[in-house]
This record gives sequence, C-alpha cells and structure tokens, in this order.
Amino acid sequence: MLAILAVIAPIFLLIGLGYLAVRSGSFPQDKLPALGTLVARFALPALILHSLSSRSPAEMLNGHYLAAYAIGSLSMLLLGTGWAMLARRQSLPRAALYGLGMSCSNSAFVGYPIVHQLLGPVATLALALSMVVENLLLLPLGIALSEGDGSRRDSVWRAFGRSLLGLRRNPIILAIVAGMLLALLGLPLPAVLAKPVAMLGAASAPVALFLIGGSLVGLPLRSVLRDVSVVAGSKLLLHPLLVVAALLLFAPVEPQLAMAGVLLAAMPMLSIFPILGQRHEMQGFCAATLLLATMSSFLTISLAIWLLQRYPLG
Repeated sequence: MLAILAVIAPIFLLIGLGYLAVRSGSFPQDKLPALGTLVARFALPALILHSLSSRSPAEMLNGHYLAAYAIGSLSMLLLGTGWAMLARRQSLPRAALYGLGMSCSNSAFVGYPIVHQLLGPVATLALALSMVVENLLLLPLGIALSEGDGSRRDSVWRAFGRSLLGLRRNPIILAIVAGMLLALLGLPLPAVLAKPVAMLGAASAPVALFLIGGSLVGLPLRSVLRDVSVVAGSKLLLHPLLVVAALLLFAPVEPQLAMAGVLLAAMPMLSIFPILGQRHEMQGFCAATLLLATMSSFLTISLAIWLLQRYPLG
C-alpha cells in the first residue's frame, strides 16, 4: 500500500497545489483556461507525437486493445444513458450527458500522469489508443445524442457528423495521425525536432494536474445526491470493470498495456463535463459530479492499482 501511495500521492499533491494557489489568489482563476490551451494544443500533442513516432507498427495497430476499450466504454455510455432515461425519466439529450460522464475518462490530465508514474512509457501508448476511441467514437456519439432534439429522425446523425468533422482541427487527433504515419513509415522525428518536442511533451503532466486542482475551486457540490453519486460511482468503479471484461474477451493484450487501459478507465470523467452540461442547464449537476468523482478517485484508483498488481490481466 505504501508503494501505491508513493505513486498516487505526488499526483494529488500537484492537484492540491493548483487548488490552493487559486483558492488563495496566488494564481488567478481566469488564467486557468490559458493553461488548458497550453496542454491541449501544444504539450499533450507533442507528447503523443514524440511517443508514437518511435513505436513499432505492431504496437500501433493493436486491434485487441482498441476493440476492448471501445466495447467496454461504449457499453458504459449506453448503460448510463439507458439508466437515466428509464430510472430517472430524463430525455435522451439529458440522459446522454449521464452516459458521457460515466464513460469518458480524464485520460490526459489525470490518467496519464498516474499511469506513467506506475508503468512508464507504455502509458503514452495506452493514452494514444484510448484517446482514439474517446475522440473518434465516444465523444462524437455522446455529443450527438446530447445535441439531438428528437424532433427529426436524422438530427442525431447530423450532429454526429458535425462532431466528426470538428475533429479535423483537433491538435491531439492530428498528433495521433502524424505519429502513426511516422511509425508505419519507419521515419523517426528529425533530431533537431525530437528534443524540443520531447521537452514540450514533458510539461503536459504537471501543468495539467495544476489546472485540474485550480478548476475545482468554487465547484458546487449540490444537486440530487443520488444521481451525482450514481454517475460518479459508475465512472470510477463500473467503467473499469466493463473494460476488464472486454479485455478478457478480446485477449491477448500485453499485461502492462491491459493494466494501463483499466486504470485509464478508472479515472474521473473528463474535465469539460460541466461545459458539456451548459446546453441543457446541467452545469451545476455536472460540476458537482466532477468534484465528487475527483475527490473519491484517490481511494478508488489506489484500490484499482492494488487489485491489478495482485491479480494481473494476462
């Protein structure tokens, strides 16, 4: 347990530093979006590009992992949406937000730093493969469902198409595509570029963790406690269990990569969850859920690491 705490504690200390810096006024909260832009548009794409360009084609075309992570996460999205519609009497657009909160992890800002501390370079491969699933399947589908008004049969499909088209300017997607092409062609990054790209990528984890901590300041822990608890609990516990089941179904997956995938699924929901809720005036509910999940994840992630070390996959 002390070894697990040694991995988890630095992550949450950096999150705590960001929280205290913003709470005390040492760092202006209105400057946090600039840090998010730095990570999302520059540091994280650089990290992914540098890592993927040095991978072998066999690693990049890991169909077993992609299928397992996609099936486990898509199942969670559909289960969460269905539960909200049937048990909580929510409309499809609002129910889809429940499903997104249960199925889309904060893979980059929280997941990668933790998994990298524990498993090393395999974390970047797992992050890239998982983000392919999240950015090309889960987010477009979830956003399409949440933006459809149900008045026209093809409205969801048009929204899904718009979501996919919007990805063509996403720096993370562009970095994944470029890194995969370089790996498949056997072309390493030129030496004059490799070093600065690696340096920029190294900044992604600490800056992202500071950003997460600062973003928690002022989030309201209100709304219906039952729904908040179900969404947060499903994200932290049920989502990784579904990914475990899918990994066993689509075996073999290299044990460390499988462990990385389960841990990424065990992370809190993506940090833009409250922003996605604004369209349906659910930002308070989404913010409260994000806060509860982030606070609870210290215990649930520690439990997941302990279980995976004791009962490894593969």
